[in-house]
Amino acid sequence: MSATDPRPLYLRAVTQLEKVAAGVTPDLLDRPTPCTAYDLRTLLGHTAGGIHRIAYVGEGGLWLDVPAAGGEIEDGDWAGAFGRARARWTAAWQDDAKLDLAVEVPWGRVPAPAAIGGYVMEAVTHTWDIARVIAPGTELDEELATIVLGIAHQVLPADDRGPDMPFGPVRPAPEGAGANDRLAAWLGRTL
Repeated sequence: MSATDPRPLYLRAVTQLEKVAAGVTPDLLDRPTPCTAYDLRTLLGHTAGGIHRIAYVGEGGLWLDVPAAGGEIEDGDWAGAFGRARARWTAAWQDDAKLDLAVEVPWGRVPAPAAIGGYVMEAVTHTWDIARVIAPGTELDEELATIVLGIAHQVLPADDRGPDMPFGPVRPAPEGAGANDRLAAWLGRTL
C-alpha cells in the first residue's frame, strides 16, 4: 500500500471482517460487545453499514444523504452481507482518479484517501469487537492493526476525547499485548 492509496489496506480489513463474521450464529446476536453502545446484531449492522456508507461516497453520493445502508440482514447471513458490502465498495472505488477527490464524511470534508483511512480504522476495530464476542481466541492480522494503531495515535490523541468523540478514554493494555489489543485499548475498549 502506498501512503496515497489506502484501498488495498481497506480491502484487507474488510476481508478479515468478513471471515470473522462467518462465525456469527443467531444465538450470539443479542450479546453485548466491547463497543458498549451496541449489542452484536447492532454492531454488525453498523459495521456493514459503514462499508456501504463509504461505498456510497465512492459512488458520488454525499455522506449526509446516505440511504439506509445494506437493508435488512437475515440472522444467518452476516458473512454474505459483508461480502456484498465489500463487492459494492470495490466497484465504487476501483477508479484511481477517485483518490484525487475531496469527500464528505462524518469528520468533515477530507481527501478521499483520508476518508477511506478512517474506515480502515473502523473496520479493524470493530472486527476486534466482533471477534471478542464470537471467538475470543481468534488471531487477527497484527500487521494491519500495527498500521492502524500508528494512524490512531496521530488522529486520535489521548487527551482529545470529549463527550462528542465516539471513542472513550485510552485504557491500559496488558504488558505484551498485541497490536489489536493495544488498538482496542487506545480507542477506549476495556480488555
